[in-house]
Amino acid sequence: MKIREVELMEVHLRLKEKFEISTGGWDERRIILLRFESEDGEIWSECVAAEAPNYSYETPETAWHILTDYVLPSVVGVEFATPASVLKPASWIRGHPMALAAVEMGAWGLEAVKKGVSLATLLGGTQEEVPVGVSVGLKGTDRELLDQVEERLSQGYRKIKLKIKPGRDVEMVGKVREAHPDAPLMADANSSYTLDDVPLLKELDGLDLMMVEQPLAYHDLREHAILQAQLKTPVCLDESIRGPGDARLALDLGSGRIINIKPGRVGGFSSSRKIHDLCAESHVPVWCGGMLESGVGRAYNLALASLPNFLLPGDISESRRYWAEDIVEPEFVMKDGMMPVPGGPGIGVAVRRDRVEKLTARRWSRKG
Repeated sequence: MKIREVELMEVHLRLKEKFEISTGGWDERRIILLRFESEDGEIWSECVAAEAPNYSYETPETAWHILTDYVLPSVVGVEFATPASVLKPASWIRGHPMALAAVEMGAWGLEAVKKGVSLATLLGGTQEEVPVGVSVGLKGTDRELLDQVEERLSQGYRKIKLKIKPGRDVEMVGKVREAHPDAPLMADANSSYTLDDVPLLKELDGLDLMMVEQPLAYHDLREHAILQAQLKTPVCLDESIRGPGDARLALDLGSGRIINIKPGRVGGFSSSRKIHDLCAESHVPVWCGGMLESGVGRAYNLALASLPNFLLPGDISESRRYWAEDIVEPEFVMKDGMMPVPGGPGIGVAVRRDRVEKLTARRWSRKG
């Protein structure tokens, strides 16, 4: 297969409400979309780099630079045998997994179009619908948080992820648990704590949480292993897992009992599938996290989450959770806490080019 043309667009998509985590917040997303064209058709993909380097060092600016100056000029017009091999001309680039993933995942999408199958089928997915969770950002007051949790539970979400940070943790989560004794709750710290906080984190054991996600520094699997040994609550690793090597080491060390696979964070689908398989062999469940994607990125996440070891609800909320109006049709809609996996060829949804054009702030293109 050969990518004949690629088009890059940065669109600005406003969130319905500000989303805040321990290290910052956003009320608008700067999303980089890629449109690939081959002899078999076209496909869209999305780069999930966030506006500030607080989750990853990558941002829309770094991704745009890496994609336009290095990656895309080296792959457009070059024959590749498999989606996994599309990045071979750019294999010398160190880091920048989100930029690279946008190209690699797009190649998977093109392959699905060529074969006339859904992306989920091409990846080896077995689930026709997946359970859906939702992430609730930090709020100014406990009342605001409780009201939003109540709303999300009433909508049928099967997992509620509560963002926490020092000063807004055990007591806050405890109030949610008191209000909802049987709700599927978890906490996400985004690396806000250290081993000095073990006594505080152990208090979470009394709140019957599904997991506590990424409590310690993103680069320290050893310290997560020390913490997990002292907690009854499963530790879920997110930022710590940057590829299959990290996953293998984490499993060997006992750094956590659950892994969150975000394909953009780990460099694409090839890496995601390897991590999935490693965890399955070790009987460690995985789930698919979100990065405030548009409907394009959401389609890719759903395809990945259809693999058999994605046993826990992912952060794959329906379109209206974040956007007044998405850029795909049909928009993603949840029913009874489940989201259908798109079954049409490719990513299974159509990009609204007219809406994308209205939202585009800059563009770049290259033909091979």
